[in-house]
Amino acid sequence: MTPRRFTQLDVFTDTLTFGNPLAIVHDAAGLDEARMAAFARWTNLSETTFLLPPTDPAADYRVRIFTPGGELPFAGHPTLGSCHAWLDAGGAPRQPGIVVQQCGIGLVRVRRTADRLAFAAPPSRREPVAAALLADVCTALAVSREQVDAASWLDNGPRWLALRLADAAQVRALKPDHAALKSLALVGVVAPQPSGSDTAFEVRAFAAPVGITEDPVTGSLQASLAQWLFDDDVAPASYVAAQGGALGRAGRVFVERDGETVWIGGHVAPCIDGTVRL
Repeated sequence: MTPRRFTQLDVFTDTLTFGNPLAIVHDAAGLDEARMAAFARWTNLSETTFLLPPTDPAADYRVRIFTPGGELPFAGHPTLGSCHAWLDAGGAPRQPGIVVQQCGIGLVRVRRTADRLAFAAPPSRREPVAAALLADVCTALAVSREQVDAASWLDNGPRWLALRLADAAQVRALKPDHAALKSLALVGVVAPQPSGSDTAFEVRAFAAPVGITEDPVTGSLQASLAQWLFDDDVAPASYVAAQGGALGRAGRVFVERDGETVWIGGHVAPCIDGTVRL
């Protein structure tokens, strides 16, 4: 077993325990996929990442992302958390102010501001949802088809079946049948907040197929949702989305459209810095 630097962070929050935790193993060269997967199952967090030297000369570092159920080509809170950990460990990007991460989907840019990090949302493919599957998902969520304003498959690495509801209170009140969802899809739900709220949208992510029932705060889903909302002209050019309230969290995702790029940002709260033997 080799001692390796280990970091645990809370992402999409500036207050520890209110976001989505992430475990990061630094200097992961030499670890095989089976060992990475076993450690991710052991941490039992929604994601655990492993930092590696890049194989693309344009990248600053490479990351592999594991859930308890397997590897992901891309995920949002692991991108922000891994970038924060890499910088905190002394990483120096080639381009000032922009870090380039290499992961399963390719290269992802991460920019730094005074107090947050934000990643450039990768392209998200959209496809219609079959009526029979949509009906099954609605049943599992205990909502009627008439309560769904729009539905679409959203795919930027993780593939989500996304629903838009009319009111954030409906999203917060969902009590899904997780056993039923497990055989259907990763399901994301979004709805607008009432006028005067401190956030624009409420989001929930039901992720049973990847080893958890509900994800606290989900950057990949938020990225695909933002592109969908912008393209359908139902969101302002910048907004803040809330996620995690049903789990006792208070995640905040900062979304901004800058020309053709959608940036997904958030704070990171440090938690644990030490050594793991792997």
